[in-house]
Amino acid sequence: MPYCDRCDRYFRTWPAFNQHVNNSASHNICDECDIDFSDWSDLQDHWVESPYHSYCQPCNERFDDDDDLEDHYEAVHSWCRQCDRFFANDHSRHEHYRQSSVHFYCAPCERLFRSESNLRAHRNSSVHQPRSVKCRGRGCDKTFVSVSAMILHLEGGKCVSGIDRTYVNQKVREYDRNNIITDPSRMLTGPSSQSESWYYATDRAWNGYAFECYLCHNTYRTLLALNQHLGSPRHQDKFYICPLDTCRTRFRTLSGLCQHIESQRCGIHKFRVVKDTMDSVLNGMNRLTL
Repeated sequence: MPYCDRCDRYFRTWPAFNQHVNNSASHNICDECDIDFSDWSDLQDHWVESPYHSYCQPCNERFDDDDDLEDHYEAVHSWCRQCDRFFANDHSRHEHYRQSSVHFYCAPCERLFRSESNLRAHRNSSVHQPRSVKCRGRGCDKTFVSVSAMILHLEGGKCVSGIDRTYVNQKVREYDRNNIITDPSRMLTGPSSQSESWYYATDRAWNGYAFECYLCHNTYRTLLALNQHLGSPRHQDKFYICPLDTCRTRFRTLSGLCQHIESQRCGIHKFRVVKDTMDSVLNGMNRLTL
C-alpha cells in the first residue's frame, strides 16, 4: 500500500498516491530535477539559484532556456543585455542607451545595433537620409540616398536609359586611367574592351533534379533563374580595389566599392585622390544613355 512519509498517510492505489503528491501544498516538485520540496518558497529558491533553470522570479515564470529568459527580461523588465542591468522603465533604459558610449543606438528610432558599422548604415539609409542623389541615366528621374544605391540601380540594367553593368564598367575603365580604383592586371586594355565573361546555360544544365550552375554548383528550379544567376556579378572577376595600402579589399562591382567607401570602414573616404577619381567617373556618366 503506498505511503506518504511527509504527510503520514496511506493510499489504496498508486494513482491515488500520485494525485495526492500532485495536488498537495506539502509537495512542490521540480519535474526536471525530480526533487520534492515541502514548501513552495523552497521550490522557488531552487529555481532561482539553480544554473539548470531559466526562471523569472517577479513573474513566477519558467522558460525553456536562458535566451528565452533574456528576451523576456528585455521585453518586460527593461533589461540591458550588454550591461546586465535592469531599469525602472523603458524610458530609463532608453536614456541609458542614448548616453552610453558602449552602445550603438539610434535614439530617434529607439533601435539598438550590434556594431558601429550597422548603426552607420542605418543612419545612411532612407530612414534618415533624403533621396538627394539623382540618377545619371538620361531620361531617368529616380533619386537615391547614396551614390552606391544609384550605381547599383544602373548596374541592374533596369534604368530607362538602358545602362547596365557592362556599360558602367566600360566608363570606369575610360575615366580611371591611373587605375586608382581598378586593378589593371585583371582588366583587358582599351576603353571599349570587355573585361566581363558572359555565361549562359541551356537545357543541358538540368541534372535530373534541378538546373545546376557548372561554376559554383548551386541549383535552381528554373532555367531562367539559373541564367539570372549567371548574369549577375557572382562569377565576374574582382577588378575593383580599395586603393588604401592597409585595406586592398576587392570588389566585383563599382557599387560594391562605393558601399565600402561610404561605410567609412577603412578610412579611404578621407583621401582626396579617391574622391577626385569617383567624381571623374560620375561626371563622365552624367546623363548617360546607350
